[in-house]
Amino acid sequence: MVEWFVKTGSGKLNTLRQKKIKIGDKMANLIVYYSRKGENYWNGSIKNLKKGNTERVAEYIQKAVGGELFEVDTVKPYSGDYYECIEEAKAELRANARPEIKGYIGDISKYDTIFVGYPNWWGQMPMCMCTFLEHYDLSGKKIAPFCTNEGSGMGSSERQLKSVCKGAFIADGLSVHGAEAEQSEAKVSAWAKKIILK
Repeated sequence: MVEWFVKTGSGKLNTLRQKKIKIGDKMANLIVYYSRKGENYWNGSIKNLKKGNTERVAEYIQKAVGGELFEVDTVKPYSGDYYECIEEAKAELRANARPEIKGYIGDISKYDTIFVGYPNWWGQMPMCMCTFLEHYDLSGKKIAPFCTNEGSGMGSSERQLKSVCKGAFIADGLSVHGAEAEQSEAKVSAWAKKIILK
């Protein structure tokens, strides 16, 4: 359990009506993500990654605010070749496909905040994330998107989330340059804590 205080502009401690914020209390946070290992685009070239960039950011969020990690994985794997993979992703996007995934979280009602992570593929989330999210009634949930990319930012994925997560509140997302994901812990931690406060 981590207790976290924040100072207001007046110098007083604002602790949600003078109460301590208990980050990670009762597993109120779910961190769900899709992450690509293996061949990735990296600063203009292809690099083989043992751990995906989005997975690394997801772990930083868990370290900062607590919660349960859940990795989305497709039944039919994407190609190991990066360029073939992105063509597969383009075809899924054009078809508005919902690729079959290997599993789901059982009971999502216990989570107050759901961090949703993904690489930016063609300006959107991978379509397997839609498969996962549309499985649930997310009304009243806080959805906090985070996206790894090589310069394209969040793309239109936040608008995509608003369409997929009916009735949910979509918080301001975090864009992380994939090649800098390993060095992004401070940035990610600050964002995640801000999300919990809102």
